[in-house]
Formats: sequence, structure tokens, C-alpha cells
Amino acid sequence: MDLKVVDVPERSRYEASTDGTVVGFCAYHLIDKGVYALPHVEVDPAYEGRGVGSLLMRESLDHIRERGLKVVPICPFARAYIEKNPSYADLVHQD
Repeated sequence: MDLKVVDVPERSRYEASTDGTVVGFCAYHLIDKGVYALPHVEVDPAYEGRGVGSLLMRESLDHIRERGLKVVPICPFARAYIEKNPSYADLVHQD
């Protein structure tokens, strides 16, 4: 499966697609200057268990890092992904 992850700012989310079909997304919104909340990650049930969520998080977090932003992982999936991948811990905004 050839997945592509892109930022879609007009929808405030990163989208994972294959063959032009969106199969997952990571929603975000700006909560403070330079800080994105990640309230929801969703993968189409037909694509669950195939690494879509992990790729979506990795690509999203890499893009967020490139932009010099921080995150507040509200979504349990986003929070768990960062906990399992401590190389992204530096992106978590500290109050």
C-alpha cells in the first residue's frame, strides 16, 4: 500500500491517502503561538492494523517539528504514539 501524508490546512488536519482516497487523518488546531493541539486521530476501519495510524503520526510530527512547533497530544492515540516513540517527546508543550 502506497500511503501519502499531506498537511491540509484548510481542514486543519494531516491526511493519509492511498490512490487518492483519504484513509486517515490527524486533526490539529492552534491553541497558543507555536502550539498545536492534536485532538483526534482517525483511521478508516478498513485500513486499521496496517500501519496507517503510525505513519500518519510520524509524518505529522516530523512536519510539525520542521515548522518549529510544539504539540499538546489530547487524542489517546497521539499521546500513546509519542510515549512509545520518545524521539518525539521534545515536541510536547510543557505548561
